Amino acid sequence: MTEFVSVIVGRPQDDHQADGQPRIATLLLSRPPTNALTRQAHREIIEAAEQLAGRDDIAAVIVFGGHEIFSAGADMPELQTLDAPEAQAAAQLAERAVAALAAVPKPTVAAVTGYALGAGLTLALAADWRVSGDNVKFAATEILAGRAPGPDAATRLTAAVGASKAKDLVFSGRFVGASEALDLGLIDQLVAPDAVYDAALTWASRFLDHPPAVLAAAKAAFGADRSLRDSR
Repeated sequence: MTEFVSVIVGRPQDDHQADGQPRIATLLLSRPPTNALTRQAHREIIEAAEQLAGRDDIAAVIVFGGHEIFSAGADMPELQTLDAPEAQAAAQLAERAVAALAAVPKPTVAAVTGYALGAGLTLALAADWRVSGDNVKFAATEILAGRAPGPDAATRLTAAVGASKAKDLVFSGRFVGASEALDLGLIDQLVAPDAVYDAALTWASRFLDHPPAVLAAAKAAFGADRSLRDSR
């Protein structure tokens, strides 16, 4: 049984609106209050991604941290307890989790609320698209904690915004508002804060008419399938 990550077909149980599309799954992060990413959370993300990859009844996936916050990043108190070998293993595990999500052979949409910081931003960038509320803040905050992002995090950020802008974000650790994030290419759609999940559901629903095998092949054309093989 998982502690922090679950796969839900349709809407999360705490959403009181109508049921979601039965062929769209939600990968739900639930580690209040900030969805900080621990080693256990990363293990569960890998398990959830592998589960989703093997389900023929699921056509698309929404990655969601709930209505308050997507993720504030790595759990720093946990990381500060690790010795050097353990910290290296934790970094490798985090990269495997991001790679596993990126390699799910289905369209994925991150529904971003509140904050997506550090490792949380990298996780959002592992989705094919990102929808966020217009009050969201994004940042590559590792440098503010005296750390550097891993190569995978830098690569994904560079792919989204270009090398110069990625370096600005990484070297400064500055927070980016939703409008600037849209201009930079960190996100693909801005909506009202309470409409984020619905907007992601609408986005994901666009792919339901296409055969799953064709969608998987289309995604593999971008190389995403290799990431999962490398993460194992």
